[in-house]
Amino acid sequence: MKGRIAKAAVLAVGLALIAGASASAIEACIGPLCVSSTVDVQPRELPANGTAPVTLSSTTRIRVKDGSTPPTLDAIDFLIDKHGVVNSKAFPVCPRTKLEGATPSQARQRCAGALVGRGTGKALVTMPGRAPFQISSPVSLFNAAPTGGKPTLIAHAYETVPAPQALLVPIVIEKVAKGRYGYQVRVEMPEVAGGFGAPTLAEAAVGATRKQGGKKVGYINARCSGGRLQVEGRLTFTNGDSFPTTLTSPCHTAG
Repeated sequence: MKGRIAKAAVLAVGLALIAGASASAIEACIGPLCVSSTVDVQPRELPANGTAPVTLSSTTRIRVKDGSTPPTLDAIDFLIDKHGVVNSKAFPVCPRTKLEGATPSQARQRCAGALVGRGTGKALVTMPGRAPFQISSPVSLFNAAPTGGKPTLIAHAYETVPAPQALLVPIVIEKVAKGRYGYQVRVEMPEVAGGFGAPTLAEAAVGATRKQGGKKVGYINARCSGGRLQVEGRLTFTNGDSFPTTLTSPCHTAG
């Protein structure tokens, strides 16, 4: 297993160096299983001192080269650049009870002020007696009440098989001091389609803004240091496969 992880790590580092001049795009494979990831931070022009609102976008795609069913994604872990700041206190909070059983449009209506990110999730479903088929759902990210004082999001998605239901995933944002990184996030994937679904796409953009004290502030704010903002990620699957990646998004200071 250590060899498989190391092989993916070498691929990720090599591709990160190649992609360093623009927003990173990485693909790494272990056997037939391949994972591609991108990250981008906008705008690119940011202050060297102080911070400005930004939108952090990421896309992760999972595919299997031989056409077999991909293993189930268990969790995604992120380390996020310390030159960014999460300002959750500037945004309203959405109680989990408002999202339970809600469709995507209902969830966004009920907690419009707390909506800080949007995306899409897709999965391949392999149910007994049926040919494999794809399902997809809008993903909404809502500012939630803090967990032990830590900023928290609730990710909302909706599935219709085997029965209609809302999928709710709490995401705790933890402050850390790990070199380049200042925040740590773990996303534990929910069971999809009654356990018959394997995620194939996870994409999201987080970056709502609002006025606070007459000034525009963002859910995520950042400054530029060293010409880049950096995110480290790791995807872990239930079969034990693990894909580490280092992704950078270039930035520059005004003037």
